[in-house]
Amino acid sequence: MTSTAYAVINLDALQHNLQIVRQYAPNAKIMPVIKANAYGHGMLRVATNLLSSDAFAVARTEEGVLLRKAGITNKITVLGGFNCINELEAILTYQLDTVVHSFTQLNMLEARTELNAFSIWLKLDTGMNRLGFKPIEFTAAYQRLKYCPFIKGPINIMTHFANADDKHDTTTLKQISLFNNTVATFLDEQLLDSERSECSIANSAGILGWPESITDWVRPGIMLYGISPFPDHTGEYWQLKPVMGLYSRLIAVKVIEKGEKVGYSGAWTCTKPTLLGIIGIGYGDGYPRYAKEGTPILVNGLRVPLIGRVSMDMITVDLESQPVAKPGDSVTLWGDSLAIEEIAIYADTIPYTLVCGITQRVQFIEYTKSLTQHEI
Repeated sequence: MTSTAYAVINLDALQHNLQIVRQYAPNAKIMPVIKANAYGHGMLRVATNLLSSDAFAVARTEEGVLLRKAGITNKITVLGGFNCINELEAILTYQLDTVVHSFTQLNMLEARTELNAFSIWLKLDTGMNRLGFKPIEFTAAYQRLKYCPFIKGPINIMTHFANADDKHDTTTLKQISLFNNTVATFLDEQLLDSERSECSIANSAGILGWPESITDWVRPGIMLYGISPFPDHTGEYWQLKPVMGLYSRLIAVKVIEKGEKVGYSGAWTCTKPTLLGIIGIGYGDGYPRYAKEGTPILVNGLRVPLIGRVSMDMITVDLESQPVAKPGDSVTLWGDSLAIEEIAIYADTIPYTLVCGITQRVQFIEYTKSLTQHEI
């Protein structure tokens, strides 16, 4: 039995979006970012269906360990690196790659006498001002890593954008320039080496909007899930397809009279007799609590406006445009015909928070072009 609120994950769309990445970065290796449960889409599900990728990126060590225990053999990079000895040991045990971004980590590495060889990404802070070495610190960090005997292969180098979703902001070009200028010396020194450092700058916004940022590796995140990294466009503009659709159904239909109030605190008042629809989804499922009056919802494929406050288990809509609607009719909260980017605007948030916020009581259903759907 399909639950009242359910999400459909379109695996064909996932593959399609990976091909869009390849079109924009045909010569780069691809490291899909599947942290935070693959942005709410299911980390193991997404990894299993993107095994053709060159590597995966996660935020935390435990995410990488989970992938290894599930049988994923691709290279896995822990973007947050290790923060204690136990995490370092787990990275070694499960053969994960790690980002090194602080002198504390360097001290931990140099204090070890027994370490298996492993690969690292050295992170340069070009202006995000979170993790990474400042350019003035970078040479010292690079040299210390260079003389660590347990580093396998070249020392790869990465950075992260702070404002790449704004195509009119020059910050991104400044970050690219600072990265290139900082690492140029190290790359020049390796011209005669059989192995050289590889670089990674571009996230989804970089891939789509800043071709100067495409280097050896790209790290697509939100675009893989069919969502635009730019607030002025939907994924469709970039020929992306939404991977997640969120659905429910009408659980009641009733007429309320002029002057009656709807929902908690009576936040919405009828100005005329109104056909009201109650939908079985709420913030307890991950629908945004602060979605405004008028947020579009599809009932039987047609738009109707949200009215009243979103509650834990239910939302209400005005069915004036659908007088024949009845309990059991299908409802789309976002998906193919209703862009999640639009819902995010009505909720004063970003699409990332919506997909990451789906709760455990929502049933997930996989979909492929074979038209088979199965509960997982």
